[in-house]
Amino acid sequence: MKKTIILFLILSLLLCGCGQAGANTTGETQEFTDSTGRTVTLPAKITRIAISGPLSQIYILPLAGDMLVGVSTAYADDAQDYLPAYIYEKAEIGQLYGGKGEMDLEALLAAAPDVVIDIGEPKKTTADDLTALTEQTGIPFIHIDATVATAPEAYRTLGKLLGREEKAEELAVWCEDTYAMITAMMEKVDADGARKSLLYCLGDKGVNVIAKGSFHAETINFMSDNLAVVEDVVSSGAGNEVDLEQILLWNPDVIIFAPDSCYDDIASSGQWQSVGAVSRGDFYKTPTGPYGWLSSPPAVQRYLGMLWLGQLLYPEYTQYDLQTEVTEYYKLFYGCNLTEEMYQNLIADSY
Repeated sequence: MKKTIILFLILSLLLCGCGQAGANTTGETQEFTDSTGRTVTLPAKITRIAISGPLSQIYILPLAGDMLVGVSTAYADDAQDYLPAYIYEKAEIGQLYGGKGEMDLEALLAAAPDVVIDIGEPKKTTADDLTALTEQTGIPFIHIDATVATAPEAYRTLGKLLGREEKAEELAVWCEDTYAMITAMMEKVDADGARKSLLYCLGDKGVNVIAKGSFHAETINFMSDNLAVVEDVVSSGAGNEVDLEQILLWNPDVIIFAPDSCYDDIASSGQWQSVGAVSRGDFYKTPTGPYGWLSSPPAVQRYLGMLWLGQLLYPEYTQYDLQTEVTEYYKLFYGCNLTEEMYQNLIADSY
């Protein structure tokens, strides 16, 4: 985040009288200690939420999407089959960190949220950034850590904060049960020495990889031997750029291509045919809708990626039906009744 510029803009907006932040006027408050250790004063009853970016949006949508004063990024039309109709009525406000477009601070102030919630991986400057934004705007900014392993804890924290404990518990239990099931499966895989080596490739040339030390690589590392070990790991979803020669040297058992990558051209590429996984046909495209299942954004939908990779890489070890698990997720998290046709469209090119 370009902190200096953003803070200057916020201060300028406030001085220009663009509106008072915060919808709670009862004077009743609560003290909330976020994952950075900051204690922040919030309204006792929260009804209006802003989010810091797409990752937070994914976590909040199934729990309190109706409370959102806006979305960080608008949904594409082709996601309408999966999502509640009301989400398309939300204004696009933008995001704080990187990505497609900075937050529209004037729109944020005008929307008057009770709180701005940042969820996911804490950055080195997160605490300082959010403290400065809170002081400058009068809107409380909080951060809640959420990884694949800690998503249940994040949902319980959010449920208590937002008064949605029952729904939060449903989401948390689904995540816990799924994580435990996949963990038990991978323990058997590793006991048998059956873990597959893998590369996750992105971009129009397919030579950007999600490296082992990246937050985006959590599920890839969990489900496989991620061969993409590089110096200066890129933390963004764009990954680290390498070259085909390096991919040849890594020689993975399997290559997974991101949804918006060169997957469709790989089979006819003479250069890629020299890669063992491609010549054997052991390359696949990540299912997507409304988000990619495996890596980006690195949010709760990555549980779908674990389930899919389990079925793809270790079918003899899986003790679940992928379609049943995916159907349950789409109902619980999106309120979507997934049809057979919709499911088949999701997994096209992924087997």
